[in-house]
This record gives sequence, structure tokens and C-alpha cells, in this order.
Amino acid sequence: MLIKIKVFPNSKKESVIKKSSDSFEIKTKAKAERGEANQAVKKIMAKELGISPDQLRFIKGGRSHNKIAEIIC
Repeated sequence: MLIKIKVFPNSKKESVIKKSSDSFEIKTKAKAERGEANQAVKKIMAKELGISPDQLRFIKGGRSHNKIAEIIC
């Protein structure tokens, strides 16, 4: 399953907004440096989807605000 994620790093609060069944907007307090925001997004999405963060892999957009992630079984 592929998921589209738009990330807003360095936000004042963390939140998840579900745009559609496969599209999310995530605001995180983590900075977009040294992969901190990516790790935070993995943890937030894993909690939202009820999976382990290791089961979520970024396919596209590792250094971009717009990402595509895949859920690995």
C-alpha cells in the first residue's frame, strides 16, 4: 500500500490530518536536519496506522516535503 504524505517540519505542535484514504498531512516539531523530521514522521504515521515504524519505508521524497511511503508486511 502506498501513502502520500506532505510534511510540515519545525511546527509548533504535532498533528496528523487525513486528506483521503491514502493521503496525509503531518506537522512535526522535528527540524528538517539530519533526517530528524523523517524519523518523526515514521513514528507519527506508524502510530496513526497501528504498525511498527520499521514497516514504513519512504520510496520517494526523502529530502522533500512531499513523500510517498510504502507499508511493508
